[in-house]
Amino acid sequence: MNPTSALSAAPSRGWRAAWNRTTERLDGWIGHDLIALAARLALAGIFFQSGRTKVEGLLTVSDNAIALFEDEYQLPFVSADIAAHLAAYSEHLFPLLLVVGLATRVSAAALLAMTLVIQVFVYPAACPTHLSWAALALYLVARGGGAWTLDRRLGIR
Repeated sequence: MNPTSALSAAPSRGWRAAWNRTTERLDGWIGHDLIALAARLALAGIFFQSGRTKVEGLLTVSDNAIALFEDEYQLPFVSADIAAHLAAYSEHLFPLLLVVGLATRVSAAALLAMTLVIQVFVYPAACPTHLSWAALALYLVARGGGAWTLDRRLGIR
């Protein structure tokens, strides 16, 4: 007997049955599309705000951002100047794509990769924060952006 049929074979009265009815209602009200929208907006907000701290005007990478990559972040294998530009542009582009739901899985994967770099090389003690970002990104990579996306309108999964 599979777990689903075991649940449906349970008595229709009592606290377990009431709980199961409640969760079934919630499944209908809070579906993937709403969760995906919330995840897209939350993840986009986190990274877009960070990106805005790295630029002056529309998209001019600030000297302060470059200095931050030189002095504090010190990423291996890439110069501070290149890293600052890549981070600033990525933290603008991928969140915007998430908001409109275009290339959602790719955008979420890119922000997941950034999260991993930040966790490993920049702030290794901030695991709880980065884990929450990673969970949002993983959900979007695995399940997609939902019905309210340009991806869906274009027939892209």
